[in-house]
Amino acid sequence: MKTQGEIEAAVSKGVTIFMQEFMGRGPKDICTYLVRDLLVVRLQGVLSAAEQHLVAALPADKGRDLLKGVRTNLVEISRPRLEKMIEESSGMRCVSLHHDVSTVTGEEVFIFTLAQAPDMRTAKNK
Repeated sequence: MKTQGEIEAAVSKGVTIFMQEFMGRGPKDICTYLVRDLLVVRLQGVLSAAEQHLVAALPADKGRDLLKGVRTNLVEISRPRLEKMIEESSGMRCVSLHHDVSTVTGEEVFIFTLAQAPDMRTAKNK
C-alpha cells in the first residue's frame, strides 16, 4: 500500500514519461494532487516552440482550436496507456479522463476520476 505522496509522485513520473515518449517533450514542471477519488495533474511549460509559433501565426481562435484539437486527439488515442499507468500508480481503476491545454499560459491539465479513493497508508513523520 502506498502513501498519498507516493501515488502522486508515481503519477507525475508516469505522465512525464508519457509526455516525453508520446508528445516528444516533457513539461517544465508537473504537480499531481490526489483528492479523494480524483487525480489532478497540472503540467506547466508544455508547448513546443513550433506549437507556440503556430498559435502566434494564425488568427487567435484558429491557432488555439487547431492546437487543442491535435492534443485532444493524441490524448484520446493514448487513453488506454494513460489509464493503465493510473491504475498501476494508484491501485484503482480509472473511470474517466478529462484534459485541456492553454495556448496562452502553456499549461495543461489532466483530471482522472478513479473508481474510488485509493487505500493509502499514513506517511511516517521524519
